[in-house]
Amino acid sequence: MDWTLAGGLAAGLMIATVTAPVGVSGAVFLLPVQLSLFGVANPAITPTNLLYNVVAGPGALWRYRRDGALRGDLARRIVLGTLPGVVIGAAIRVFALPGPSAFRLLIAALLLPLGLWLCLRTLTPARHRQPPAKQSTPRTLTSLAVAVGVVGGIYGIGGGSLLGPILAGRGMPVTRVAPAALAATFATSLVGAASYALLSLVSSGDVAPDWWLGLACGTGGLIGGYLGARLQPRLPERALRLLLGTLAAALGALYAVQTLH
Repeated sequence: MDWTLAGGLAAGLMIATVTAPVGVSGAVFLLPVQLSLFGVANPAITPTNLLYNVVAGPGALWRYRRDGALRGDLARRIVLGTLPGVVIGAAIRVFALPGPSAFRLLIAALLLPLGLWLCLRTLTPARHRQPPAKQSTPRTLTSLAVAVGVVGGIYGIGGGSLLGPILAGRGMPVTRVAPAALAATFATSLVGAASYALLSLVSSGDVAPDWWLGLACGTGGLIGGYLGARLQPRLPERALRLLLGTLAAALGALYAVQTLH
């Protein structure tokens, strides 16, 4: 097996195993690996990331559904907002943000504050935290989902990976948020990948996904997502959130430095 495909399989497996228990597909961390290690061209890296989500998603979702965690209308509300948003984001990515410099700056702007926020919330003692926010109304949740869908379409993470931490920070339990966020990521990634396929017909740039690498990473994510969802009740949530926050902040800082230089 080609070393790139083997590396993609291993990367998808390791990342999804760690991120699936908190409702993150892992694409947010896989993208810098594809950009720096595998040298995927811009803007093809975004649809490749979406392809990873499509292949990897069913592993964790099947396990959550089997355990009865994938229920309620939260996933449906999120999907209704992120689906149109991801189409808009795909168009912006192809026609307005094709350059690697702008893309690296966008990565830094997303990952650095998100990582710091996760770490801060995790390390803050419970008695010093602000009380949880009231449950979002359907209209507010849908509007937030549209905005996140646009960002997800640009970044190639489907949207649910950003909504998950936001909803958890508003007081929703991770056990409820995680399955819904992964379901939204899977649905929006399907639409986003299809949008990029159509845009490749009218764009002169390299906007088609790297099919073999995306499938290899997705296969690893399929296995890792199932394992992560199965391990969720046994993993310490505090340590997992700290790991995610630290990794996100470190990657964001790295790309910020690269952009400035």
